[in-house]
Amino acid sequence: MHNILAEIDRLPSLELYGRVTGVQGLMIEVGGLARTQAIGSRLSLVARGGQEIPGEIVGFRRDQAVVLPFGAVDGVGIGCRAVALARQAAIHPDISWLGRVIDARGEPVDGGPPLRQGPRAYPLRAAPPPAHARRRVGSRIDLGVRALNSFVTCCRGQRMGVFAGSGVGKSVLMSMMARYTGADVNVIGLVGERGREVQEFIEDDLGKDGLARSVLVVATSDEPALQRRQAAYLTMALAEFFRDLDLDVLCLMDSVTRFAMAQREIGLAGGEPPAAKGYTPTVFAELPKLLERAGPGTGKGSITGIFTVLVEGDDHNEPIADAVRGILDGHIVLDRQIAERGRYPAVNVLKSVSRTMPACNAAAEGEIIQRARRLLATYEDMAELIRIGAYRRGSDPEVDAAIARQPQLEAFLAQGKEESSTLAEGFRALAGIVGGGQGMAEVAA
Repeated sequence: MHNILAEIDRLPSLELYGRVTGVQGLMIEVGGLARTQAIGSRLSLVARGGQEIPGEIVGFRRDQAVVLPFGAVDGVGIGCRAVALARQAAIHPDISWLGRVIDARGEPVDGGPPLRQGPRAYPLRAAPPPAHARRRVGSRIDLGVRALNSFVTCCRGQRMGVFAGSGVGKSVLMSMMARYTGADVNVIGLVGERGREVQEFIEDDLGKDGLARSVLVVATSDEPALQRRQAAYLTMALAEFFRDLDLDVLCLMDSVTRFAMAQREIGLAGGEPPAAKGYTPTVFAELPKLLERAGPGTGKGSITGIFTVLVEGDDHNEPIADAVRGILDGHIVLDRQIAERGRYPAVNVLKSVSRTMPACNAAAEGEIIQRARRLLATYEDMAELIRIGAYRRGSDPEVDAAIARQPQLEAFLAQGKEESSTLAEGFRALAGIVGGGQGMAEVAA
């Protein structure tokens, strides 16, 4: 009854409609609404058989509105009605959504009961909190992964990118963070994910415990571009809802690249010219609008954002990776060569950066990390000579120390997906490996 009354209150008092005047591929032209609607307005296209297909206005051409559908356009032809819906797409989330799997339109896809609608509307395309009113990032957040907790320490309200090629372990790393994080709530967006992998991610990677504290938004790769883009917006709107309840939210999105690809399809359909690598100008305008919504709020709650970036051809300087890296507060690099030698998660700690370090760590912990980084960097520089036997032990004490500790450091960085590690445990283990210094002895104790 609560849901029915809420829906009645949201019904418009006046119905506006136009007519389909042209169809070209997935692009539909609608006449009669151009002077009353705007970019982003929603329409319902009534097909020949009476089926209603939701759509969104993505542009205007002369006095015609250019509409892209959220579904298949079978049955849509010249003269079909196009009924105007709400001008601003919004959801009405509720705390009972925890543990549910929903699609990009906020409908449950897990076979469970209908979702309870909350009293407050959250627009899908909201503006980030004002910069002058936002709090600073909070204390450190435990992500449950040793390599990240130690070498790429993250704070509450920080935004990090996971940069990797396909098949290097992004989804498994995300599931480990969702299961073992110290955040109150997880909001997970799978944007353009393979349909086969969704159930595997829920059952095998996330598990019952991880799902119980999460809301999962899914838009698979076969769905229209509007659905994939909206999944990203819906993920952020849900994270904002839980943030406003003064909770610390871990927002995981896989991936920003597929969001950019969806926006590229929409922009090209609307007549935008292609720019860098075929991406339209609105792609680079929409990325900061999406990513800036994560971070500290104006109250007690925060959104810690972890966004994966699928780098094409393992090129970490391609346009989307370069743009996202400049917006976020750090980046985690997954290396294919590390994955090929069987070490997971395949985090390249020398190429990964957290912009809140070293201020977020104690002096003794910073000393541990610097010592470990020097050992890893020294071994990396001499790796080729060591492999071919050109280096003789005793030539350089620093290289000898790096060679001696390399197996231990590799074992420290490796972690099974069923294994959890806290911040304190990680620093104690790392202190036991690198040794040296009174501060390190105190941490190890």
